[in-house]
Amino acid sequence: MAQDTIFALASGFGRAGVAVVRVSGPTAQDAVIKLLDRDLPPRKAVRVKLAEENGGPLIDQAIALFFPGPSSYTGEDVLELHIHGGLAVIEGVLAALGQLSGFRIAEPGEFTRRSFENGKIDLTGAEGIADLIEAETAMQRSQALRQIDGALAKFIERCREHVMVALAHWEAAIDFLDEELPEDLEVQVFDEILSIVNDIKSQLDDGYRGEILRHGIKVVILGPPNAGKSSLLNLLAKRDVAIVSEVAGTTRDVIEIRLDLGGYPAILADTAGLYEADSELEQESMRRSRAAAESADILLFVIDGSSRAEVDEIISASAHENALLIINKADLMQENPPAKIQGHRALAMSAKTGAGLDAVLAELEKRAAKQAGGKTAPLVTRQRHREALRDAHEALERFLKLSCRPNLPELAAEDLRLAARALGRITGTVDVEDLLEIIFSDFCIGK
Repeated sequence: MAQDTIFALASGFGRAGVAVVRVSGPTAQDAVIKLLDRDLPPRKAVRVKLAEENGGPLIDQAIALFFPGPSSYTGEDVLELHIHGGLAVIEGVLAALGQLSGFRIAEPGEFTRRSFENGKIDLTGAEGIADLIEAETAMQRSQALRQIDGALAKFIERCREHVMVALAHWEAAIDFLDEELPEDLEVQVFDEILSIVNDIKSQLDDGYRGEILRHGIKVVILGPPNAGKSSLLNLLAKRDVAIVSEVAGTTRDVIEIRLDLGGYPAILADTAGLYEADSELEQESMRRSRAAAESADILLFVIDGSSRAEVDEIISASAHENALLIINKADLMQENPPAKIQGHRALAMSAKTGAGLDAVLAELEKRAAKQAGGKTAPLVTRQRHREALRDAHEALERFLKLSCRPNLPELAAEDLRLAARALGRITGTVDVEDLLEIIFSDFCIGK
């Protein structure tokens, strides 16, 4: 258990009705004695007067809760002070705690790290807490809560348990040749590992949906100059993000905003209009526009419905498997807009009047759900999960190949150990000290 007692503001900094200061560590109860000058019953909210040490000036009238370890968030003694959210009150409370012997300000994520180190949560649960704090949409929140609830951890531990049992049986077959073991023991092990290999592969073949949901679906607006790309960006953002002008070349660089598409997070990017560039600056703008389009999950190709000059050639040069064509300025068209252009669905709208925007939004939400949704929620949400699962998958596939070669049983057993170790890295059931700094440094202070 850590020796220092740590404290920090657990709620957002700034003026508010209520702020929460959290204290955790072996001497957390000293804060109760020295600043509150009274005993606190476990897990009961008590109204207290909060003053500086040794009967100093009154700082605030607060609500205090004491959670004795190990039945607390960190597994240590924890004190929570619910104080008034004025800056002077917050600074006064933090200063008073800092004067106590053995107390110090918590590092980012240190409360959650102590929770992990004291066996209250596993690494995937800790990452789920970080994701929940960062969640901006309903689907991100849902995915984070599933991870906190142990969806990934349960899958990993099930796989690891089966691998460990298989390893024990395999080594028994190696070490106790003279004993009466089941005749089909090695076949049972093979079948068991084959089943785990298939389960892991199904998680790896999820189209990166978990990572996309965490970071956001990249939606790029592309098209010729003056087609209405920036106007569409402003409509979707519901505010003036980009400058709109009839002068060609107003947008020079990629402009990005965050968007909620039916609960799915999206990063919407507006790009410079595509045309034959002459100057070095214009050529760089074109390069950035095409690079953004190539990395897009969804491409919105905006064209001027009142002028189709060179549109087909531009669309062909910017082919994207998940392109949606937006025929803008439909109010100026003399004929009905086509439903498809070069195999891509086309939707007509007017950025000037807003007509057709609801259909565009509905289609975007549908495609966002396809990109990051699915019949079952993804379990893999981070690159480190994916890399560890790949390592485990590769090791288990090597085992399946080696198990068919009776002269190499020890090497096959080593692959089972490597697979179990790779799975253990995900939840933290093996030595993962090198991962801890990376994982918990992403947390905010006070969590």
